[in-house]
Amino acid sequence: MQLPRECPECLGDQVPTVNRRDFVRVVSLAGAAAAGGLLDQSIAAEPEKKPASETLVQKLFSTLSAKQKEEICFPWDYQDDRGLLRTHVSNNWNITDAAKLNVGGEFYTAEQRDLIRQIFLGLYNPDWHERILKQLQDDAGGYGKSQTIAIFGEPGAEKFEFVMTGRHLTVRCDGDNTDHMAFGGPIFYGHAASGFNERVGHPGNVFWHQAKMANKLFQMLDGKQREKSLVELTPHESAVGFRGKGEIPGLPIAELSADQKDHAREVLRTLLEPYRAADQTEALKLVEAQGGLDACRLSYYRKASDGSSIDLGDDGEWDVWRLEGPSFVWHYRGFPHVHVWVNVSDDPTIKLNARG
Repeated sequence: MQLPRECPECLGDQVPTVNRRDFVRVVSLAGAAAAGGLLDQSIAAEPEKKPASETLVQKLFSTLSAKQKEEICFPWDYQDDRGLLRTHVSNNWNITDAAKLNVGGEFYTAEQRDLIRQIFLGLYNPDWHERILKQLQDDAGGYGKSQTIAIFGEPGAEKFEFVMTGRHLTVRCDGDNTDHMAFGGPIFYGHAASGFNERVGHPGNVFWHQAKMANKLFQMLDGKQREKSLVELTPHESAVGFRGKGEIPGLPIAELSADQKDHAREVLRTLLEPYRAADQTEALKLVEAQGGLDACRLSYYRKASDGSSIDLGDDGEWDVWRLEGPSFVWHYRGFPHVHVWVNVSDDPTIKLNARG
């Protein structure tokens, strides 16, 4: 399938799929605790009308045949040329063979396809389901066309994680089995809609409002604050490993005024909003554990690493920006379309397994 509205990173990031026949497979809710001030204005728990995605993963696993397990099920710590496969993240990849094992194909029964879709949508805020499906339609021809899944560990018997991948998609369901990590590990989202230039509003891009919220904060800064927040060269978008107590560029959130801090919290809530309440709460809890937003910095980037401008229209509405703390990175790239890399923990020693 020819991908619409391509960018070099999207085209160049296809990764070889796993040959599951080279070895014998070893068959082997996030709590809603308060997270300090970041939860002051509440994240309402979603009504328990449907089973949680974790429960559905266990049900899906119980329906898999031996042949299906051989293809999509892996030991918890399985490694290949990408390293620890369970924690890998990329902007355009498939964890298994997309041509043969896509989630909308005949490899799965009708019941299994329905379960997989429920698991996937269950990882998102219900208010976002339509937007997430639009993103998949624009970027991959729709849900079920080219997305693939893998299950690590054994649901119901030991720790496990469900991972779905595709173009502009890495999302996880881990049943709170992945220690110290929000979302079960690093995730990725993006969207190449009908336009790339904010002068016409990035029409149809379901994530561009996040950049507008961050740019509204920039407009609230005074001259000295803006000078601190502006960074000349952006790091590579996939460079979202934790720096811990190392030097992090940008404007310290701790130096903001009360109203500016309130807006910074709204930026963070806007970033988290697409995901289910349990994952939002866990992420905020981990941010608090590593020092809260006061331990983070905000950076707006002027140029790419090669020195070329990444401010579309040269209008000071920053297309590439980053919110970063000792063990928190949310890197937003809006040029030429949206790519967002997310890595959230309470432990800065955890290593990232990314390719971009």
